[in-house]
Amino acid sequence: MVLKVTFYGVRGSFPCPSPATARYGGNTASVCVERRGAPPILLDMGTGVHRLAADHPESPFVAAALVTHLHLDHVQGLPFFAPMQRSSTQLDVYAPKRTEGSLAGAFADLVREPYCPFTLDDLPAVLRFHEVIDDDFELWGATVKARPVPHAGSTLGYRIEWDGTVVAYVSDHQAPEGLSTVADEVLELCDGADLLIHEAQYTSDELELKWSWGHCTPGYALHVAREAGVHRLSLFHHDPSRSDDELDRMVRELRGAADRSGIELSAAAEGQAMVL
Repeated sequence: MVLKVTFYGVRGSFPCPSPATARYGGNTASVCVERRGAPPILLDMGTGVHRLAADHPESPFVAAALVTHLHLDHVQGLPFFAPMQRSSTQLDVYAPKRTEGSLAGAFADLVREPYCPFTLDDLPAVLRFHEVIDDDFELWGATVKARPVPHAGSTLGYRIEWDGTVVAYVSDHQAPEGLSTVADEVLELCDGADLLIHEAQYTSDELELKWSWGHCTPGYALHVAREAGVHRLSLFHHDPSRSDDELDRMVRELRGAADRSGIELSAAAEGQAMVL
């Protein structure tokens, strides 16, 4: 069976639509993994989900969302996701288990006054929350692994294995000192993946200034891909200050090293679809 992976939002931190970001896009993290005949699996629910909704007008809309963590750039699209306005919608949200309070409570705190003009209870859709931290589970024939990933706060990465095809998603990843080691949990998620979607937010100079902010460089993303034996690497979670031309340059600078490692390299762009 063929898997289709579509990018709807590829930025980190905050949305940044402008002429300088038009080609790669300015929306925050939102990816969709699909197999014919099965409901879609969403990866994060940043502002890009409004574009995803336009591609999925079906009713009833049934889906699962694998959320890496609760920073705003990964969840702020949920309350305004068009299918949430329909009572026929069923959405299961998987996200990191909270050390204090419930996952449902954390989302309810986000979707209320004074931050939002309505509450989660006002949405007619059926919305179910599932707390995970180091779990394996099944979704419509796909095996999903959730593992902790180094970042600022409780954060997960996901591995989706569907009909023998593997997509790994590590949207936020704190680089280690020395940039030479990779956490065992990250290697487990990425091992032999057909596609690794991995953050690459900072340049080396930016990382020095923002070491503790929870991110890494394109070079480190490629290092993870090499260590895990990945076939295809899509750089993701682009910094909002990064222009399209700068992203082009970033890929060119890594292309030779990726080719020597046998890794197909690209930078994720809104509207881009990959068939695996």
